[in-house]
Amino acid sequence: MRASPRYRVTDQGEGFYNVHPVDPTLRDRTERPSLSEFLCSEGRRTPGGPLPAHNPLDAWLKPSSSGLRTTWLGHSTVLIEIDGLRVLTDPVWAKRASPSQLAGPKRFQPVPLALKGLPPLDAVVISHDHYDHLDIATVRELTALQNVPFITSLGVGAHLQAWGVPPERIVELDWWEHWQHPAAELRIHATPSQHFSGRSLTDRNATLWSSLVIETPRHRVFFSGDTGLTSEYAAIRERFGRFDVVMLEVGAFHPSWGDIHLGPENALKALDHLGGGTLLPVHWGTFSLALHDWDQPVETLLQLAPQHNAQLLMPRLGEAVEPAHGTPVTPWWRAADEAPSKRRRTAAPKPHEAPKDGTAPQAMPWPLD
Repeated sequence: MRASPRYRVTDQGEGFYNVHPVDPTLRDRTERPSLSEFLCSEGRRTPGGPLPAHNPLDAWLKPSSSGLRTTWLGHSTVLIEIDGLRVLTDPVWAKRASPSQLAGPKRFQPVPLALKGLPPLDAVVISHDHYDHLDIATVRELTALQNVPFITSLGVGAHLQAWGVPPERIVELDWWEHWQHPAAELRIHATPSQHFSGRSLTDRNATLWSSLVIETPRHRVFFSGDTGLTSEYAAIRERFGRFDVVMLEVGAFHPSWGDIHLGPENALKALDHLGGGTLLPVHWGTFSLALHDWDQPVETLLQLAPQHNAQLLMPRLGEAVEPAHGTPVTPWWRAADEAPSKRRRTAAPKPHEAPKDGTAPQAMPWPLD
């Protein structure tokens, strides 16, 4: 860690730092939110009801015809199927994005399926150590369920090892380093982002934060993790070329957080820096982590995307989609705020849970050992 160009030792302490000075136009310090605003603010911080969701099990049984398929499972958790391999990003099944499951930001939308319903994975990637991206219970259960490697940023492996992940299943990367799958043509690269890290008051920036590039010879996917708008995205484009899917965080933004979160407007600018491609928005629709309306990020994307000639991929939770085929963008999330009497609840039953119509529960289509 100390050998990393991102790591500094100063009179004020030591830790990881962002490389470039922050553009002063990215943040408005006059509008910094207070704790009371988070605790007491009114507005549409959560939807009026559950979001429409799919159980993806049936879709996952069939291989994708294009070789690339994505399934958004909530917040920044996405199952990427890429040329016969499966990569899971920032898995969080916790009820709260918090050090305690008794207090802190509570999930308003459940994951479409249980962890044990996941198919066999080839890699799990973890961008950084914040609670809404790295969850102890999820890591422990995944470790017990599957013999899968965890690919993450420098220093985050200490958390994983403390929670029971065997050291040989942990790969830590500095920016511009990569992991090669030992038995397949899959590479996962750690690339720059503009953020910070820490899980307590005493470990600020003790571990690195990264965006990630997931690629095979046929396809290439970009995952932002958490980031503010940074010129380093142009360097990523120069190294890797065009991406088939660009997954960018769009939620949990505020005028004073422009250096550490994108929000929808800067996500579109980041997409331009990366050379375009299909945009799959993440980091929304699950936790209330900011003061804006829960659906403001995606409503703003809908409004601004045509100005950037941006191709949006906005599937329902649990809906497996192939970017190469294109999917019409409809504001399906608006159904969550309709009156319950006017809504049709179409979410599939959870694995091993009997549907309400009395039919038999779904069986797991793959072995879990």
